[in-house]
Amino acid sequence: MSRALGLALGWALDQAIGDPRHWHPVAGFGSVAMALERRTYAASRAAGVAHVALLVTSTAALGVVAERATRRRGPARTLVTAAATWAVLGGRSLTREAATIDGQLRRGDLDAARVQVRNLVGRETSTLDADEVARACVESLAENTSDAVVAPLLWGGLLGVPGLLAYRAVNTLDAMVGHRNERYREFGWAAARLDDVVNWVPARVAAALTLASSGSRERAAQARDTIRRDAPAHPSPNGGVVEAAFAGVLGVRLGGSNTYDGRTEDRGTLGTGPAAGVLEIDRASSLARRVSAGSLAVAVAVAVAVEALSPRGRPRRRR
Repeated sequence: MSRALGLALGWALDQAIGDPRHWHPVAGFGSVAMALERRTYAASRAAGVAHVALLVTSTAALGVVAERATRRRGPARTLVTAAATWAVLGGRSLTREAATIDGQLRRGDLDAARVQVRNLVGRETSTLDADEVARACVESLAENTSDAVVAPLLWGGLLGVPGLLAYRAVNTLDAMVGHRNERYREFGWAAARLDDVVNWVPARVAAALTLASSGSRERAAQARDTIRRDAPAHPSPNGGVVEAAFAGVLGVRLGGSNTYDGRTEDRGTLGTGPAAGVLEIDRASSLARRVSAGSLAVAVAVAVAVEALSPRGRPRRRR
């Protein structure tokens, strides 16, 4: 039960205190990745594969070492799992950022909101109007609830500390180099594709939890129809599924055109309701919190099942 307890404790810590302002472990990993990139970078997929493989396997190895060092000490294993879970989750910080943007828009401080939303999205925000800033915030709440909460919890439930750390390494590398610009089109290919793979199942679990958290059969049915109809048009095989689920449950329209590094990208239209506006941020945050809690329950169930099926989890037969 140490894995399940550790996941629950780490989730509770994230909900209570969120990310630290300084000395965040993920930021430390990013610094290491940037330093390594100066040595490994080349405009080729092979160089990108080597870069990702080295960082992800090294991070997973740290998790293996941590678990082996505590394999005979249940409380220590629980605390290690809790610390790793807290380090890789981003649920509290995500809703905190959304609350800040919500307050800025309600006060009419559009310039501040345009700057603040850059913490959540990679699109250009300097010319967005209030509703477009709100749409960006709601879309980020949807996609990042999957990426920063559901996915790490599920990988932690399945693989423990190595799964938690390796997943966060993959997701962070995708955010750093998985871009379609001139520098990273080839070098970042491996990070982007691997991130798609490790998030495929979690994104669909997140969408299912979104439907389960809708509060009514009508909203759940509407969200299910939105996913089937609109998600395939989204450029992300995973982000579109979760964003469509949020659009359907909230009864709003997400998607549209965004500008990245001077390049405009059509993200498709998700939902048939009115365009998401300022009032939807708080509703989307509440939905994200319900999905987060549901994902913890699923991850704990996975962890209990895995530990029960493992050789260490089976009761020894008396001889």
